Order: sequence, then structure tokens, then C-alpha cells
Amino acid sequence: MSTLTRRIGLSLGADLCWPICFEEIVRRLDPRIPSPDGTIGFEIERVTIEPFDLQQPCRYDVVFDRVTHWYHTSREWIKKAILLDDLYVFNNPWSIQSMEKQTTYCAMMRLGLPVPATWMLPPKAYDATPDLQPTLERYARHFDLGEIGGRLGYPLFMKPYDGGAWVGVSRIDNEEELRAAYEASGTRLMHLQKAIAPHDLFVRSIGLGPQLRPVRYNPDAALHARYEVAFDFLTAEEASLLADMTLTINSFFGWDFNSCEALRADEAFHAIDFANACPDSQVTSLHYHFPWLVKAAVRWALFCAATDRTMRKSVEWEPFYEIAARDLPFRDKLTAYAAIARTRFESDRFLEFCEQHLADLDEIVWEFFGSPRAKEAVRLKVEALFPTHEVEKFTEHFWGLIQFWRRTEAERLGLEHDTGLVSDPPAGNPA
Repeated sequence: MSTLTRRIGLSLGADLCWPICFEEIVRRLDPRIPSPDGTIGFEIERVTIEPFDLQQPCRYDVVFDRVTHWYHTSREWIKKAILLDDLYVFNNPWSIQSMEKQTTYCAMMRLGLPVPATWMLPPKAYDATPDLQPTLERYARHFDLGEIGGRLGYPLFMKPYDGGAWVGVSRIDNEEELRAAYEASGTRLMHLQKAIAPHDLFVRSIGLGPQLRPVRYNPDAALHARYEVAFDFLTAEEASLLADMTLTINSFFGWDFNSCEALRADEAFHAIDFANACPDSQVTSLHYHFPWLVKAAVRWALFCAATDRTMRKSVEWEPFYEIAARDLPFRDKLTAYAAIARTRFESDRFLEFCEQHLADLDEIVWEFFGSPRAKEAVRLKVEALFPTHEVEKFTEHFWGLIQFWRRTEAERLGLEHDTGLVSDPPAGNPA
């Protein structure tokens, strides 16, 4: 029987650690998937940036993309490959516009999700254009910023309507701080959003296809400590609600890979930020949770490549809006939204695929994250971000958290845990 090669491309920016881990795990797993036309094998390549003929064939079946939200050459190559070659990409490049907070807030408000009260403000300053002054003189209206702040109520947050990575975000506790923040906002178009305060839990839910991981999150901690190692911080119903919410958001916008932030107050979760074009994927952020992310990425990429998953080129919002228009309690609507999402993500087929073809993946990932190659990947990322005198300290810190993951994973899988390094296997033919 013939061998069919499916190629998975990694479209990368500054990523270091997770691609190394992804490539090595697929090499060790060496999956062979039977199909009616032959046995499917896989090759992993890193996508290069170069001139391209719009009609040249695309050599990839699936691309895991990390750069189109900011690098236009890669974005246009990916759009071309979807339109002409039926490439499957996560995430959909046409979803980039919807990754602005303005779009996501409005859409999820339409679906009834508990998004905090939010206002948009005209910018404080403008870049000069020929038509700017006549437009402002004819149509711009004076407004009382303090009055808007009072209507929303303090505390509140001012943040760019399209921003990310906490850039330009200010917590505001009174009118004086509001006016100062607005004066400093320059040409940015800003939101004012009512703070959920007080709240007793901040959760960031990572979604990759139908796979979900809720993580307790502390935005006030140092960058390397924001994703906390915590267990049993959600009830079964809370976990189910956040899973349905994350699947709904990601499926609605066509995002295979995204993270959603929600705050719990008065026993209810409020969605505050759920448009992350380039979710945290580095060991220096995720540490204990990093192996889960890599394993989830491997599973989803192999599934999409092996099954020739079709790229959904349009977002198709109407099925969600039809549910939103029904006279139903919000939880019932959310359950119905999530059912659409699970269908679109082929959740049942995915689980069957993993059970049938990737049964060894858990143990292979567990072994890999005790190996010298895995530790080298950790060190490389630490060296890229931390000063020289802190490299050893933080390499050992993140490595120790991964070994703690291995200990908890060993208990889950019924494996014997050894904290020592496991020898790397021979390289052989790389995937």
C-alpha cells in the first residue's frame, strides 16, 4: 500500500521553544494513519518568507500560523493558499479584523454573553489628513468625559479598541485619572469599560480546536508568573460554562487557537477579553501548562492534516443569531451555541481519531519533557528573553515546573515518575 505524505507547515515569528518541542514529539510519535488510499505519514516544515507566484502550488496541507496578524507577506501568502489550494490554516486570516475588541464585544453582546458595559471614545488627537478639519468641524460633537465616566461608574478601564498584550491599558479610579489617561492616549481609539470589581477569580481559557484548558490567571504578577499552577478552582458547572463560552467565541469567529479571559463576580463569569490573535505559547509564560499546549497543537494539526479537514472560508454567524433571538435563558442559549461549535470543530470525530491513532501520544509527550532536548528548548527561550545572569536561574525554574507537570501527569496516566533526564533517542529521519 502506498504512503501518502501530509505536510504541516509552521509559520513562525519569534517562537523558539514550542516549535522545537512540536517537531520532536511528532518525530518520536512517527504516526502512520491508515486510509482507503494508503498509509498517511507526516512531514513538518518551517514556512519561509520569500517572493511567490500567486499560482504556484502550495506544498502544505495544514499550516499552524503565528504571524499573519502582523506580518503582511505571510498573511497574503496564506490567503492565496486557502483560496487557490484549499490549505487549512489556524487561524483563519480573514478573522484578523474580528480580533479587534470592538468587534468581539459587539458580537458577544448580541449573543447575550455578560460583557461589561463599554463605551468607545473618539481619539484625543488625529493624524493630519486633507479632509480631517472639515469633517471634525461639521460633525464632531463636544462631550463631557467626566459625565461618561460617572455613568459607567468607577473603577473602569481605558484600553485601545484593537489592542493586545496589555499595551495602553489603564485602570481608572476617579475622574481626574480618567482625564489624565485620555489626554495621554494620543491618536489611539479607546474603549472605556466598566471594571468587574470586586472579583474573586480571573480565568484564562485556552482553546485549540475542541481542546480546552482553563488556567487561573493573575495579571498583576510578573509576566512569567501570570499563569498560575492551581487545581480545583472551578466547580463542574463553572468549568462547563467556561468551556461552552470559549468554544462559542472561537467557533463564532473562526479561530482554531485563541484564549478567552473571564472574571468571576457574584458567582457569575464576565467575559472581558477574548480576541487574542497570537495566544501565549512560550514556556516562559505557560511553564507548567506548556506541555499541554504543545500536545494539543500536535493533536489538532495531525487531525486536520490526516482527515483533509476543510477550511471554513466564511464565518457564518446566522445560526448563532437565530439562537440569540429565541426566548431562552442565557445558559440554554450558551449550550446551543456550544453545540454548533462542537459540530464545527468535529469534536466527536476528533476524539475518535485521537483514541484510534494517537493512543501513545500522552506517554511520548511525558517522556519527551524529561529529555535533554526539551530542556535545551527551555534554555533557548530563556536566553532570548532574560539577562545573562538570570538564564540559569529561570531555566531551572521553568524546567522544575515542567517536571512538576510530569509528576502530576504520571499520576494521571499511572506511570512511574523519574525526575532525572531521560536520554534522547537517535534522531533518525526527522519528520
